[in-house]
Amino acid sequence: MKREISSVQQMLEFGEALGAVLGGGEVIELVGDIGAGKTTLTKGIARGLGIDEDVQSPTFTISRVYGARDGLELAHYDFYRLSDPGVLRMEVDQTAHDARTVTIIEWGGIVKGVLPDDRLKITITSPSETTRHLEVEASGPLSQKALGVFIQ
Repeated sequence: MKREISSVQQMLEFGEALGAVLGGGEVIELVGDIGAGKTTLTKGIARGLGIDEDVQSPTFTISRVYGARDGLELAHYDFYRLSDPGVLRMEVDQTAHDARTVTIIEWGGIVKGVLPDDRLKITITSPSETTRHLEVEASGPLSQKALGVFIQ
């Protein structure tokens, strides 16, 4: 699925709509340059999961966890500053396979080996300062189900 986004508000709304259909166990890999809108999209997903907290980029803390609706959690990772995940490899592996957690990973190349094959991959490109192109790919039954419900 491809989508053009032309404002921060549209990115938040896109994320919120996606977050509203997530039920736990989904892994979302966000791919894009610095400033592409990965954290803004995550803020929208958090809204859709019923999270009222101010979602911030975990660039310096590597990970943040938020309590969500229906007993779910949102785990948000950002591996931009790491060349090796170290012990976080085990944490990501465990989190990504938890049926009560929605896991979002920015700069996931460093943990590719532990990410499940079944995940939503959202690639964000910036053809201009205000426009973003999103390409969403589902690679397994859980992610295909989420994407299918989302685009209806």
